[in-house]
Amino acid sequence: MKELLANPVLIKEIKLRFRNMKSFTGLFFYLMVMGIFVFGFINLTSSVTGGGFFRPAESFMLFSMLSYIQLGLILFITPGLTAGTISSEREKQTLNILLTTAQSSFQIIFGKLLSSIAFLLLLVVSGLPIYSMVFLYGGVAPSQIAVIFLFYFLTLLVIGSLGVMYSTLTRRTITSMIVTYGTTIFLTAVTGFFLILTVTLSGAAMGSGISPLSYFWASINPAVVLLTLLEPGFNDEISLATGIPLPLWVSYSIFYILIFIAAMWLSVSRLRVNMNKYR
Repeated sequence: MKELLANPVLIKEIKLRFRNMKSFTGLFFYLMVMGIFVFGFINLTSSVTGGGFFRPAESFMLFSMLSYIQLGLILFITPGLTAGTISSEREKQTLNILLTTAQSSFQIIFGKLLSSIAFLLLLVVSGLPIYSMVFLYGGVAPSQIAVIFLFYFLTLLVIGSLGVMYSTLTRRTITSMIVTYGTTIFLTAVTGFFLILTVTLSGAAMGSGISPLSYFWASINPAVVLLTLLEPGFNDEISLATGIPLPLWVSYSIFYILIFIAAMWLSVSRLRVNMNKYR
C-alpha cells in the first residue's frame, strides 16, 4: 500500500490538479449551491407545513434528495475526469516518455485513476458537514450514511476504471469520453428501461410475481440499488417478487468489483501493447 501511494505519477497528477485555483473554486461553488439547497428546502418545508417545524420524515426526504444529487454528480463528472487520462498523454506525445520511466504499467494506471477521481472524492467527502444537518432533525441513522458513502466510493471507482480502460484502448480522448458516457448511460438509463420492460412483460404474462431477469437489471442499476439502501423495505419486496433472497447491494458489489478488476487488468495489459502499435 505504501508503494502504491508513493507513486510518482499519482503525486505529480495530484499536485498539478490541486495547485489549480479552478479546483478550489469549483469546490467552493459546489458547497455553496448544496448549502443553499439544504437551507432553502428546510425553510420552504417549514413554511408549507406551518408552525416552523421540520419533521424527521422531511429530514429523511432531504437526505434522499441529497443522496441522489451526489450519485448524479458521480455519474456525470467521473467519465469526464477519467476518459482522457491515457489518451491525452498519447495525443500530446508524452506517453513514450512516461513508459520509459521505472514505473510499472500498474503504477501508471493506478496513479492516473486515483489522481483523476481524487477531486471528486474530495467533493463527496466535503459534503459530509451538509449531510450532518440531517442529524439535527433525526430520521437517518449514521450507519446508513456510512453505507451510502461506501456505495458512492465503489461506484466512483468502477466508473473511473472504465474511463481509464477506454482511454487506454482508444487513441482519441473524444472517442474514449463518448464510450465511457455511453457505458454510464447503459448502466443507469438502459438498465432502468429493461427493468421496467421485464417487470411489465412478466406481470402481464404470469399475472403475479416478476421475472428473475428483473432482479439482474435492478442489481446493476445504481439508482435502484441506492433506493434499496435508503428504503430497505423496497429490497424485501423485490426479493419476494423475484424469489431471489440475495440483497441487491450484495449482487451490485460483486458485479461492480468484477468490472473493476477486469477494467484494471485490461488497462494494465494493453497499455504498452497500444504504445507499440501506434509508435
